[in-house]
Amino acid sequence: MAALLAAALALPAAALARAGAAAAEERENPISTQVSRYNYRSNVTAVTPAQPGLRIEVIQYVDRLLLTNRTGKTVTVYGYQHEPYARVLANGTAELNTRSRAYYLDQTFFGRISVPPSASPTAPPHWVVVGTGGQLEWHDHRIHWMLPGIPPQVKNRSKRTKVFDWTVPIRVGAQPAAVHGELVWVPDEDWAPLAAFAGVAALALAIALALLVRRRRAGGAAGAVSGGAAGDPGEAW
Repeated sequence: MAALLAAALALPAAALARAGAAAAEERENPISTQVSRYNYRSNVTAVTPAQPGLRIEVIQYVDRLLLTNRTGKTVTVYGYQHEPYARVLANGTAELNTRSRAYYLDQTFFGRISVPPSASPTAPPHWVVVGTGGQLEWHDHRIHWMLPGIPPQVKNRSKRTKVFDWTVPIRVGAQPAAVHGELVWVPDEDWAPLAAFAGVAALALAIALALLVRRRRAGGAAGAVSGGAAGDPGEAW
């Protein structure tokens, strides 16, 4: 049982250590992990003009945009040089243009990738199908902080601060439109993952203690039965 209790506590303890180390690493080198920092939140604030049947949202803090097209029209997303980059057709087919620079740059969180010469804003689009359900997910560098270090707008890390406003140009049918949003710095929340792991540790400890109590009770009952059997059967009466 001691081994069981030790094992139950070892996993949450190791998780706590990893979480603390990851948080420390992220503070020291925020771009080393190539993932969203929990201090940043990007939010869609408006689509102008409003487009009934069109929904665009940020998923995983600042990692990707998710477009859902129920407009009955083709929705086109434009890249960093205002070239056609992605689109969701009226029938729900989602496509990407492999001759858009954004097609390559968006494959990594910070755009650290070589772009082939064939990718040009003046090249005719070459569309490839990536889905058929009326939705499209893509990483967009316009919605997150691209530089190492903390943004200069953040004077106080314990205060919620807007870093910048962002815009992604789109077209719905023949009508130009735009998705507007903002990137916000939120106060440090290192305690959140640690609290979650502490809860796991407490649950594991409770389970281990319950098993220990049950085993001791079972052992006591077995001892009482064996003791009675060893005596004179006549004495029981």
